[in-house]
Amino acid sequence: MTREFDDLVAEADAAAVDGWDFSWLDGRATEARPVWGYQRLMSERLAAASTALDIQTGGGEVLAGAATFPPTMAATDSWPPNLDRATRLLGPRGVVVVADPDEPPLPFADAAFDLVLSRHPATVWWDEIVRVLSPDGTYFAQHVGPASVFELTEFFLGPQPQARRARDPDAECAAARAAGLDIVDLRAERLRMEFFDIGAVVYFLRKVIWIVPGFTVTPYRDRLAVLHQQIQADGSFVAHSSRHLIEARKSG
Repeated sequence: MTREFDDLVAEADAAAVDGWDFSWLDGRATEARPVWGYQRLMSERLAAASTALDIQTGGGEVLAGAATFPPTMAATDSWPPNLDRATRLLGPRGVVVVADPDEPPLPFADAAFDLVLSRHPATVWWDEIVRVLSPDGTYFAQHVGPASVFELTEFFLGPQPQARRARDPDAECAAARAAGLDIVDLRAERLRMEFFDIGAVVYFLRKVIWIVPGFTVTPYRDRLAVLHQQIQADGSFVAHSSRHLIEARKSG
């Protein structure tokens, strides 16, 4: 394989992947954004809240885009590098960043928040969300939808028919209702992505760990080499992300 392949892979394999900032991919990959504009809508809801929680905040980059926070604002994450990054970014603005293993229970009292947020949570514990919401409180989130970026997943892992059915928005709404939430809004989109070099693919798979679970370069090097050749021939590798916006309210 050419030295170009080796260099691209080595560069991406050495890049830091903490936080939720994808600027490393500028000029190397693109992804269309949902028309609803999650960060803007999130900011509007935060401005009207008195107590809020952002679950699985990553490095806090999305939450930090809000102009104002309510008097009580907390955020959680499970990965130490993200916790450090989020604390440095959000702490000066009065946000309490809490380590949480992403499994029940959330480390907060019952009815502690009138707004719970999450952008791209890996898991959704509906009973815990309901527990920490105050009566008439709102859950507002953007979730990863079904078969998101499965062109990449199946390139490396082969057909995944059962996994394709996971994260279905209708099933998530049913689970939310069963936990005690009323669905206020649900919107879904499928969005074009392009990867323009193999380094962009490696970086993305290292950062977004659920696309190819346990991904590291060594066991997938042969498939990466095939994909490198495909990108060189076609100009890019095209995939599609899946997103849905969900807003739900706890009955008073």
